[in-house]
Order: sequence, then structure tokens, then C-alpha cells
Amino acid sequence: MKSLSFCAALGALVLSTASFTSAGEWKSGIEWPEPPMVTPGEKSGDAPSDAIVLFDGTDLSKWNGGEKWIIKDGYAEVAKGGISTKDEYGDMQLHVEFASPEVVKGSGQGRGNSGIFLFGKYEVQVLDSYDNPTYFDGQSASIYKQSPPMVNASRKPGEWQSYDIIFNAPTFKKDGTFDKPGHVTVLHNGILVQNNFELLGATKWDSPPKPEKHGPKGRIELQFHGNPVRFRNIWLRELKPLEGKMAAPKPTEEAKPEVKKEEPKPEPKKEEKKAAEAKKPAEKKEEKPAEPAVEKKAE
Repeated sequence: MKSLSFCAALGALVLSTASFTSAGEWKSGIEWPEPPMVTPGEKSGDAPSDAIVLFDGTDLSKWNGGEKWIIKDGYAEVAKGGISTKDEYGDMQLHVEFASPEVVKGSGQGRGNSGIFLFGKYEVQVLDSYDNPTYFDGQSASIYKQSPPMVNASRKPGEWQSYDIIFNAPTFKKDGTFDKPGHVTVLHNGILVQNNFELLGATKWDSPPKPEKHGPKGRIELQFHGNPVRFRNIWLRELKPLEGKMAAPKPTEEAKPEVKKEEPKPEPKKEEKKAAEAKKPAEKKEEKPAEPAVEKKAE
């Protein structure tokens, strides 16, 4: 039987709800595989057992251009250009920790500026937004020039911060328009700031966002914007929803054809019975042949 996503299975379920109800309990009727066991990290922010670690503080060997950045004390500092992952990934949970320079220089977009580009196209802004006014859809944790964060959860300059990003990639029609738009959720220092935001298109600085057709997987890019932003503890989990299938309905006994019972005929009334008997021809009695006379002998 063809595998169904939860939504498709639930739609089919409406047609057969009664088949999966037992003793008042509603059951979905969907057969699910057992969820795999994942061991969480020892402390908050640590990579779980199924994570792909992109930077553990030692090297940037999983990144194109990683040799340009400065690695020391367990972090990588932006220098001489941006970097991108060598591998491509699909829908994901991405964890990134960063810190803007402790010594404050510049203002607005010129202070602690970098960015995380999902699929190299959709930017989650990195900026020192602690007491640093700028346009709201360009501050830290914004979807750049598309959606400001719901709140400003920034820490002080030089302090380590974290993003936890949930990204569901868009799909496209043949003409390059969205078939299903992408969505981004962002937690900044554990605080929800982007709630399943529907992407308008690829990030642009000098033009409105618009769809740019791409495949189901893409690279992650970390931007060079001229500021010595530091990064550490970067990992992701590829998201693979479980797929269930509708259980086959239990066979039921075939209904046997009903045998019609003949209704008893009502007894005739006395008058009708007498009339019926009168119409019957009289039965002739058989006459026995006369016995021959027996002559008495003279004594």
C-alpha cells in the first residue's frame, strides 16, 4: 500500500472513521513506524546523537573557503570572505552560536554584521543589535528585508548568542514560481522571534525578494561583511518526517441472503369448510360379494 504523509492519510481517514472505532475510543487507523531513538546533548546547545557537526571548534574542513578564517580557542573568526558548506542539505534544524566584537565599532549595519544564508539564498541576519538602532527588518534575527524579529533578544557585545533555525525549503512549479513557499522559524537565545515565517523569495539588498528556482537541497553560507564576528558550535539535523500508511480494513462476514419464510395460510371458516366438503363427490362404498350358501348335510 502506498505510503501516505500524515495529512493525506488523515484525509482518507474521514471516509472510514467508523471502521477504527472500538469501545468508544477513536483510533487513526494509520500504521506508523517506530520513531528512532535520539540521544540529546549533555547540555543545552550540544549536538544530539543524530546531528551533522559542521564546526566543533577545531577546523572548517566541511566548508569551502574555511582556510581563510581564523580558528582559535574553539571558535572561527570571519576574515577575507564568506564560506559555504561543501555538502548540500534539505529541510533542517540548524544550530549556530556567534558573538559580535566586544569592542564596539561602527553603528547600524556596520556593527557586528554577518549573516546565515540558507541554501545560499535566504538570509537570517547576524548583527550587534544591542542598543544599536537600524531598520527593523535588518536587525539581528530578522529575515533580511522580509520580516523583523517579534522581539529583540540580543545580548551585549562580545557575549555568545545562539540561533536555532527550523527551515522547510520551498518547492517550485515548472515556470519558477512557488508551488509551496518555504518557511523559517528562529529562536534567538532560546526566544521565539520568527514563527514559521513564509518566505517571499530570495534575499536581495537592492531589489524585492522573488522566487529563484532551486532543488530540494542547498548549501549553508556564512557571510563576510567586514566585521570580525566569531562563530562556534555549528550543527544541523536533516528533517525527515515519519510516513505512515493506512491499515488494511479487517475483513467482515459476507451478509447471507435472507430466506423468506412462507407465512401460514389462514384456516378456512366453518361455513367455507362445509361448502367445500359439499362440493366433493360422494365416495362409493365397495360392496362385498355375497357369501355362497352352505348346504346342510343330512345327518
